[in-house]
Amino acid sequence: MDETVVKWLYAPNCQQEAINLISKIAVNLPGMIFQILQRQDGSVFIPYVSSGCQYLYELEPEALQADFQVLYKLIHPQDIKAFTESITVCRTTLTPWHWEGRIITPSGKLKWIQGTSQPELQAEGDFLWNGLVMDITDRKQAEEKLQESEARYKAILDAIPDLMFRISRDGEYLDLKSEAENITLSREEIVGKNLQELLPSDVAVISQVAIAKTLDSGTLQTCEYQLSTPLGVRDYEARLVVSGQDEILAIVRDITERKQAEVTLQNLAKKFSKAFSCSPDSITISTLQEGRFLEVNDSFVKLSGYERDQAISKTAFELNLWVDDRDRLNLLQELQATGVVRNLEFQFRQKSGKIITALLSAEIIDLNGNKSILAVHHDITERKQVEAQLRLSAKRDRLLAETLVRIRSSLNLEQILQTTVTEVRQFLQADRVFIGLNNANLGVRTLAESVDPKYPSVIGWSTNDEAYLQELRNLLKDNLVRVIEDITKISVSPKVKAHCRKFQTKATLAVPIMLGDELFGALIANQCSGSRHWQPIEIDLLQQMSEQVAIAIQQSQICQKLAELNTNLEHQVQERTAQLQQKMQEVEKLHRVKDVVLHTVAHDLRTSVMGNLMVLKNLLNQGVGSGEWGVGRGTRAQGGQRTIIEEASPLSPPNAHYPLSPEGTSPSPIQVSRSIIERMIQGNDRQLTMINSLLEINSCEKQGIEIKPEPVQISTLLGGIFAELEPMLTQNQATLKNLVAADLPLVMADGICLQKVLAHLITHSLQNNPPGLNLIMSASVEGGMIRIQIQDDGVGMSQLECDRLFDLHVRDPQDSCSTSIGLKMYLCRKVIKAHGGKIGVISNRKRGLTFWFTLPLATSSTINRP
Repeated sequence: MDETVVKWLYAPNCQQEAINLISKIAVNLPGMIFQILQRQDGSVFIPYVSSGCQYLYELEPEALQADFQVLYKLIHPQDIKAFTESITVCRTTLTPWHWEGRIITPSGKLKWIQGTSQPELQAEGDFLWNGLVMDITDRKQAEEKLQESEARYKAILDAIPDLMFRISRDGEYLDLKSEAENITLSREEIVGKNLQELLPSDVAVISQVAIAKTLDSGTLQTCEYQLSTPLGVRDYEARLVVSGQDEILAIVRDITERKQAEVTLQNLAKKFSKAFSCSPDSITISTLQEGRFLEVNDSFVKLSGYERDQAISKTAFELNLWVDDRDRLNLLQELQATGVVRNLEFQFRQKSGKIITALLSAEIIDLNGNKSILAVHHDITERKQVEAQLRLSAKRDRLLAETLVRIRSSLNLEQILQTTVTEVRQFLQADRVFIGLNNANLGVRTLAESVDPKYPSVIGWSTNDEAYLQELRNLLKDNLVRVIEDITKISVSPKVKAHCRKFQTKATLAVPIMLGDELFGALIANQCSGSRHWQPIEIDLLQQMSEQVAIAIQQSQICQKLAELNTNLEHQVQERTAQLQQKMQEVEKLHRVKDVVLHTVAHDLRTSVMGNLMVLKNLLNQGVGSGEWGVGRGTRAQGGQRTIIEEASPLSPPNAHYPLSPEGTSPSPIQVSRSIIERMIQGNDRQLTMINSLLEINSCEKQGIEIKPEPVQISTLLGGIFAELEPMLTQNQATLKNLVAADLPLVMADGICLQKVLAHLITHSLQNNPPGLNLIMSASVEGGMIRIQIQDDGVGMSQLECDRLFDLHVRDPQDSCSTSIGLKMYLCRKVIKAHGGKIGVISNRKRGLTFWFTLPLATSSTINRP
């Protein structure tokens, strides 16, 4: 109600009239009309309150007139302050009072109210408030919903990443909303411009047509186009709706990625289509529940035998594809449990009725909102047949191998033949297998048989009909396999037919057993239950088994011959054993004689050589300082007397008589040079060394070399050996450079034996080279051994000589030193080998030789060994 009307209604001159009018109006108002008198003393008197008080405040007018303060208690706590301030301002300024706020009714309802009033100052100084309080809850709720809606739509609008343009009918940009990164031009560069100015001509034309169509039809229109941007060519989609008089709102979205995804999806669809149609495996798409085919490829047509139009809309049950109907139920349960099946083996029936085996892989897919099964069938029928053939071949090979082992390990022919026919029948699953003998003296008879108890046995069957026997022999006389799949379909004599009827033979497979070129018999398999197709692998088995049987028979015959020869052989062996024992006794006697002769000759030679050496050294010592000696018969003064002595030269024959001088008192002296005496001494030394070496070799060959190794420091050991060898080096004007490190680990060695080895090796170098030889000794650790090397700068030798240097063999007779040195080299190898090492020689490329040998390192176990 207007405030002017309220003011008029409460004017003093028309108060009663106003009250009557207000009472009529207040009944139909959704609010409350009131008149409040506020006196100067602060008291409040309420002359009038309309019945709307009950609707608005849930209070009777009398309750409000009795206590005006009850209104304050109903005002919302958050709005009480604003209410009080509004009253104070109105009273102070005498301006119209206007307030909106919330109240809470006694029943707990929250309401929005709006109060208006015009205060009037009375003559007595009192204030009269005439006003109206209205319920504006619905309006406030509508405003809140509108604000929420506006906020929501603003949030939605802000959240939309698409470009938005307001465009007029003639193509002018009126406004836009965009993100900075989604547009390359600024707002000022776009608003007010026309489509023709900013877009390529073709895109502008498409956009203009879409705008006109949107405004004319009033419906949503879409259009797609491409624009060149700094990021490259991009695809956009514009959605146009009417937004005002002759203007549209265009929502522009970048759909480049979607377009690319669509292209990728199209390519994938093409690839899937090609893979589906060109796959060598059968592929089907069928409904999940019924199994009704929705699509099949060409490989399915080829595999099943059903044309595409015969399979589409049909189920596998209707086409009778499942050999076992339960397989489809098991497949469905597996798919529903896991969603996928991989390489499950099933049997399927082709249109022709042939049973095939396939591996089935399937997945549940969503096809236009319907659950479907994508299944791939890989035909493995041939593979299964090959596997079965391989298993059969393996079984055949095992049977052949076991038969061969039995033949080689057993001499019991009867047992071999019986086991053979038993296992062959089991392999062939035949009704009867037997081995027949063809013998001119014994006739035809069965050696071994394995037969099903349901059918008669051929054991014991015989006949005296020679013509019939000859016919049977003629069937196999050319060493050919006899294959009969149905005995009723071949042409044979009535006797053969009668024989087959007697033993219920329907099919037969016979393989000859040949001993050389002679027909010994046959290995025969019979099928009595009906005709039979004999497979190549079965024929091959019988052929190979017949060869093994022939070997067993030949082996048996050989064993019989061997048994006959065994007695003679044992007698011959006894005779030969006696002869060998006699020869061994004779050889033992010869060895004893050899040892006696060797030691006797060596003893005599040693005595002679040592005597010669004593004589020669005495002569050499007596003639020191002179260049020659007189040798002959003469006298020597001794104790004032002259004594006649006789000295014999080693070069003179025994019992030689020397002529006396003319007076008969002294012989004529024979002059011998010093160098001859020295050479004679050297020769006797070599002979003595060789004799000692021969005796040592003979001893080590019989008893072995005895060494006493102990842990020693190799540098200390070699230092002592060098001191012993120093005179020999000085005599030959040789130098020995010792490069052996002092910190080398301990070795296990016999010092005395090792000294002989080093002496022999150095002697070899000195005797085969002129004076002035230079030698270098070194040592190193290699793989748990110490390697010792002696290198000289003398004359080298061939590889053959290096290889044979340490062997015991006959030396060159023209080399006077070779035999003695060779024996020493042989002894060196024996000594090093007894230590557990190796020895050798290397001929250097430029000049000289390098002798080397190895010795084992001393370990904790060898050091602590007692």
